[in-house]
Amino acid sequence: MDNPSGVGVIDRSIKILERLEEGPATLLQLVEATGIARPTVHRLAAALMHHRVVSRDDTSRYILGKRLNELATAAGTDRLTTLAEPVLNWLRETTGESAQIYRAYGQTRVCVASVERPVGLRDSIPVGTEFSMKAGSAAQVLLAWQDHLSVAGGIQEAAFSSATLASVRRRGWAQSVGEREAGVASVSAPVRNGQGPVIAALSISGPVERLTRNPGRYHGSTVVTAASRLSQILQHDS
Repeated sequence: MDNPSGVGVIDRSIKILERLEEGPATLLQLVEATGIARPTVHRLAAALMHHRVVSRDDTSRYILGKRLNELATAAGTDRLTTLAEPVLNWLRETTGESAQIYRAYGQTRVCVASVERPVGLRDSIPVGTEFSMKAGSAAQVLLAWQDHLSVAGGIQEAAFSSATLASVRRRGWAQSVGEREAGVASVSAPVRNGQGPVIAALSISGPVERLTRNPGRYHGSTVVTAASRLSQILQHDS
């Protein structure tokens, strides 16, 4: 923080959040990054967790909490969801399936944007819906590009394996059939902050009868194209 406000507790809390913006961190890593005494960091992190501004991942490291997304959405300043609408609509029209964007928050993923197939059988997922990070193609994508500790913790009791995540990284998309819910298939690809880290998963989902038991074969490249397009939009808007 280059320009502190003079209100110490706020300035120190912002330092913690700025470090977590870069990714998960242990208590020691927060202390080293912020220069704040360990007891103070622990106390502030606990208070931020109480208000859901900070959370923990599967390996008990600190991460940004879901409350930040709720506040951004309420303020209408969430760049990702604001810029994603035309891409979501294109993906829906191209594939004929419902499309969603998910963000990871610890052991859950949250739908932050959604457009539904207008007619026929569809997978309806309202904005704000939470799912486990243990199943589904979006969970695979959100976990696949995380660090080794997060991957190791994430695959415990998951419907997919480390080999699955390696395949996701290699081909650039993930698929699932009946992982999250019986009879539902999905395909997902990573959305990046420009050329940087994966910040979300862009997905399509629908009944297995229509997407087949190998949905990535038919829709993988289309979902990757849409996710890459959104990543480029985010980069140019920054």
